[in-house]
Amino acid sequence: ARRISNITWLTDTSMTLLHFINCMALAYAPYFITYRFSGLSEYSAFWRCVKAGGAYFVTQLCKMLVLATFFPVMEVDEDNITMTAESAHCMVDLIDLLGIYIVLTKVMGRGEMKVLTAAIGWGTAELLATRVLPLWFGARGVEFNWKYIQSGLDSNISLVTFLLCLKKKFYVAC
Repeated sequence: ARRISNITWLTDTSMTLLHFINCMALAYAPYFITYRFSGLSEYSAFWRCVKAGGAYFVTQLCKMLVLATFFPVMEVDEDNITMTAESAHCMVDLIDLLGIYIVLTKVMGRGEMKVLTAAIGWGTAELLATRVLPLWFGARGVEFNWKYIQSGLDSNISLVTFLLCLKKKFYVAC
């Protein structure tokens, strides 16, 4: 009876490990494939992508500082939500657009490579900041849950969103 319990423990552990690997591959493989087969690896754009990712983290830090400084936390009932406070909170998201604009103007490269470098760097940093820990702690759990696969698919949609947004910003900036 002890041997059977050890086998089921190994099976449960390997299944959760496979689920975790599946979710991580679903989240990160499109970024790697895009980087590898778009020609960025031939232009040695890895450190440019890292700089774009660093700009993402600086932008998020600025957003947190602005939110913490100018928008204190108030206990608000659902009936007492003011439109001006919520619109001011949404205006803080314009810092992301400013960060993307700075990345597009500072990254070296030609047109399409500049957009790809900024999009992959920004998107990978966003993926690292928002999805690594939930996947690490959740997808390795005992029970299978679809929300981690959905998170991996959502990261693919984010990559396409960043590519389209940066392409639009690039043509507006030029």
